Amino acid sequence: MKNFKDLIIWQRSHQLTLGIYKASASFPAEEKFGLTSQIRRASASIPTNIAEGCGRQSDAELHRFLIIAMGSASELEYQFILAKDLLYLSESSFLLLNNELMEIKKMLNVYIQKVKRSL
Repeated sequence: MKNFKDLIIWQRSHQLTLGIYKASASFPAEEKFGLTSQIRRASASIPTNIAEGCGRQSDAELHRFLIIAMGSASELEYQFILAKDLLYLSESSFLLLNNELMEIKKMLNVYIQKVKRSL
């Protein structure tokens, strides 16, 4: 069992989620149960799955949860594009959030490969 709070990837994905909650607070009210909810769930799913994987008893289970986190990151990448194209996110907010997401995806990929080698 690993302490997820010690992982930089968890710390950064948690900070990204906090940023997304702030950015999505200004989305239109009619999106409350649509894109606002989806983008928040996808972002929170990344650190959530990292944490859950760390709490499991094997590297195989950790690997599985890291793969799920990567899927959520890809889902979030599209939702950023959609929010920008709908003009819910400014270009500068999109670039800031998306650049951080790309860094997190790179870090996730490295971590996935590291855990996979230990299987």
